[in-house]
Amino acid sequence: MKQMISDLLENYELGRVSRRQLIQALAAIAGAAYPTSARASTFQGVALNHIAIRAANVQRSRDFYQKHFGLPVIHESQDNCFLGLGKNFLTIFQNPIPGLDHFCIAIEHFNADGAMDELKRQGLNPTRPSGSDRIYFPDPDGLTVQISSVDHHA
Repeated sequence: MKQMISDLLENYELGRVSRRQLIQALAAIAGAAYPTSARASTFQGVALNHIAIRAANVQRSRDFYQKHFGLPVIHESQDNCFLGLGKNFLTIFQNPIPGLDHFCIAIEHFNADGAMDELKRQGLNPTRPSGSDRIYFPDPDGLTVQISSVDHHA
């Protein structure tokens, strides 16, 4: 850093750098020397827990994911299917409009009541089905995000 400042001063004295350029460069160097700490995040995400998709035909989609990825069935009913995906899972919900239903991020030290309070405090309008620890809220583009504990299962 000393060399940078010395070079700047020399260039200023030789007329290669204006006073304004010198001040801007010195301010940039000073700012880089004392970086501001990153803002603390609301939660600490540690894994993608699961992804839930909407499919026009659950059985057809189940067969597709089993055939091409070898995903075992964890749970299945007429209108949904949960497929194992390593430590995670893929959920398929019956819906005439196929697409992404939601994705779930596992967070450290998950506490449903505390998470609800914090998300409300941040203005994110979370929802929580009665009697569950599942919490949902929209991202800036309206995609549904779910948060859960690290050990959340289907």
